[in-house]
Amino acid sequence: MQKADYYTHEDGKIKCLLCPHYCKLNEGQTGLCQVRKVKDNKLWAASYAQVSSVALDPIEKKPLYEYHPHNQILSLGSIGCNLSCQFCQNYRIAQEIDVPTRKLSPQEAVELAQDKGSFGIAYTYSEPLVWYEYVRDTAQLAQQQGLKNVLVTNGTINPKPLKELLPYIDAVNLDIKAFTEEFYRDVCGGDFATAKQSAEIINASDTHLELTTLIIPNLNDEPGEIQELVDWIADLDPEIPLHLSRYFPHYKLDKPPTPKETLYQAQEIAEEKLTNVYLGNV
Repeated sequence: MQKADYYTHEDGKIKCLLCPHYCKLNEGQTGLCQVRKVKDNKLWAASYAQVSSVALDPIEKKPLYEYHPHNQILSLGSIGCNLSCQFCQNYRIAQEIDVPTRKLSPQEAVELAQDKGSFGIAYTYSEPLVWYEYVRDTAQLAQQQGLKNVLVTNGTINPKPLKELLPYIDAVNLDIKAFTEEFYRDVCGGDFATAKQSAEIINASDTHLELTTLIIPNLNDEPGEIQELVDWIADLDPEIPLHLSRYFPHYKLDKPPTPKETLYQAQEIAEEKLTNVYLGNV
C-alpha cells in the first residue's frame, strides 16, 4: 500500500476527494472503488503497484485510432472501479476484489515497456483513475525515459486531480457511457456531468482525446440521444474520434446484442458532424 493523495478529515471520518463519490470512511473501511482504504486514520492506495493484467496490445485495441496507429503498447491493469456498470466488460478485475495480482513497481513497469520495445504504457482494463498514485508515479518515470502514457478511463474523477495528472498523459480514450443522467445513475452508479466535464478538461489540454460509446438496445440507442452526443462532441471539436461499439450480453445485463443496423444508423448520424467515426465489434 501507498499513502493516498486527495483526502481530508471530516466529522471524525476520512473523506476521499479523488472522485465525486466523496466516500466518507471509518477506520478499516474501503471506498466504493474497493481500493482506497482507511488505516491508522489515513487513506491508503491499497492497489498501488498491484497488477492484475499485463499485455502488449495494438494501440487500436484501447481503442485509439488516431494516435500512433499500427504500434504496440504495454498495457497494465490493476483492480477496482468507481462505477458499477451492469454491462462491465472487465468485471472480474473491476468489480471483484479477490483477484490474483503481482507487484510491479513504477520503475519495473518502465523497464518492462523498454524491454518489450513498446513506445509507451497504457493504463487500462480496470479503472486507472482509482489507481491514481501508481499511474501518476509510473507516468512521470515513463515520460522521463521518453515513453508515452495512455489512459483508458470512465472519466469519473474530480477536476483538480485530473488536471494534475494530465501533464504526464499523452492520450486518453474516455468512455461516454450514454448521454443521460438517468443512464449513468441507474445503470452505472455514476454521474453524467462528471464524465462530460472530464472530457472537456482533457480536450482543453495538450492531451490527445478519443471517445467511446457502447450502444445498448433500448438504453442509449435512440437516434435523438445519439444526436445530442454528436452535437456535444462537435461543439468541442468535430475532429475528436468517436468509437461506437456494439454491445454483447455481459456481467449483469442480458439484453440481446445490438443489431448492426443500429450501429450503422448511429454512424450515419455521427458522420454528419464528426470527421472520425469508427465502429467496433461489428
